[in-house]
Amino acid sequence: MRRAMPVVLTAALADTALILIAVLGVSAVVLTVPWVKVVLCVIGVGFLLFMGWITWRSEVHEDDAAKLAHDWPIRRQIIFALSVSLLNPHALLDTIGVIGTSSLAYAGSEQIAFTAACILNSWGWFFMLAVAGKLIGSIGPVRKWLNRVSAVIIWISAVYLVYNLTRM
Repeated sequence: MRRAMPVVLTAALADTALILIAVLGVSAVVLTVPWVKVVLCVIGVGFLLFMGWITWRSEVHEDDAAKLAHDWPIRRQIIFALSVSLLNPHALLDTIGVIGTSSLAYAGSEQIAFTAACILNSWGWFFMLAVAGKLIGSIGPVRKWLNRVSAVIIWISAVYLVYNLTRM
C-alpha cells in the first residue's frame, strides 16, 4: 500500500484539477465549440484502443510486485498515473460533460459544496481502488482475468465513444 500511495495521490490530485477546471467553466467552452468534443473523442478512442491492447497483453507473474518496484520507480509510476488520468477520454468527457454541466445548476455556496462533494468522492474512489488492488492483486490467476475483463471494458468504452461521435 505504501508504494501505491504516490499513484493514488497523483490520480486524486489530477481528478481534483479536472473537476475544478470543469466547474470553473471549461464545460461551457466544450459545449459551445463542437469540434473540441470531436477532437477529444478521436484522441480518446486511440488512447483507449492502445490501453486495452496493453492491458490484454500484460502477463501476470508471481513476482510482479518486486519487478514493478524495480522497473517502475515512483517517478515513472507518477508520470504514468498522470498520463492515464489526464489523457483518459472518459475522465475528461465525464468531468467536463457531467460534473461541469451539473455544476451549472448551482451557485455560490451550493456550487462550492457540489464541487467539494465531487472531489471527496473522487479521492475516496482512488483510495478504495488501492485497497481492492491490494486485496485482489496477490491472487495470480485472478489478476490475469481482471486484466482481460479490464481490456474488454476499455474497448467497450472506445466503441461507446465512437457511437457518441457518430451521433453528433
